[in-house]
Amino acid sequence: MDIEVLRTFVEVADGGGVSAGALRLGISKSIVSRRLARIEAELGVQLLARSTRGAALTEAGATFRYHAARVCAEMDIARETMLPAGDLHGRLRIAAPLSFGSTHLAPVFAEMSRRYPDLHIHTCYSEHLVDIISEGFDCAIRLGHLTDSNLIARRIGPLNRKLVASPEYIEVHGVPETPYELLTHRALMQGTESWQFVDGAKVVKIRPQGQFKADNCTALVAAALAAVGIAYLPEVLLQEHLASGALVPVMTNYPIHDSGIFVVRPPGKHHSRKVKVLTEMLIERIGKDLHLTGDEATTEPRRAIRFAPPRALVNG
Repeated sequence: MDIEVLRTFVEVADGGGVSAGALRLGISKSIVSRRLARIEAELGVQLLARSTRGAALTEAGATFRYHAARVCAEMDIARETMLPAGDLHGRLRIAAPLSFGSTHLAPVFAEMSRRYPDLHIHTCYSEHLVDIISEGFDCAIRLGHLTDSNLIARRIGPLNRKLVASPEYIEVHGVPETPYELLTHRALMQGTESWQFVDGAKVVKIRPQGQFKADNCTALVAAALAAVGIAYLPEVLLQEHLASGALVPVMTNYPIHDSGIFVVRPPGKHHSRKVKVLTEMLIERIGKDLHLTGDEATTEPRRAIRFAPPRALVNG
């Protein structure tokens, strides 16, 4: 049985339908449908129960999916093992945050494609948090604080944030002196995320009301420039406006709690060479972008840590 047929079935099963499977594979729905028909005909059983909402595994389909996924994983390992050192082939699907990703990560993806012309790189830029397992991504770049889960994460650098406002906002509304005073100010937010500050030996978490919300950090920067409220954003998105004085730091006597930039991938013993190479390139680029040197640019990079998809991030 052809390995691509097996892979197609696994992608459709995990994606929940032909359309999702076709998107994950980067091929047409008609090709996917033909492959599914072929595999069911060859096995003589129905593997998927199709409906207008998608496709669900039958009992036989669930059993076959388990074995098919193992075969595909073993084949991927075998292919990577046999490739000459330095060669990368196949497909790499990446989920990246829109605001930060399109400016600081996109050049890395482009450089990787240039270095490895036989590698097909598909990147999804979105502020929405994606389920990398069910949506078939090889990895995702996440910003913020991550909580325990079965995902494997590698920290590629710090995420320095600042609390900022425009001079016009400060002239009208004043500045907060403590984290709790933020609750009386107009906050610019992505959703219901918490803002975390260091107060001596403890971390103070504040959940502002968020009178202005947007799922894109660039939109929040624009709102801060327009004197709409106070923003809690990555410093890399603010540098130009801080230098010009269009935005100024506020409440600097309470440092913002450290967070990071992570590459996360599905659990499993086999660490894809493609993801490993991407991670190393990102560590190098993030270090340059954030003006880091030595160990500071690679804080905790070697240790596989298990994290959950965070519910409240600067970007998804």
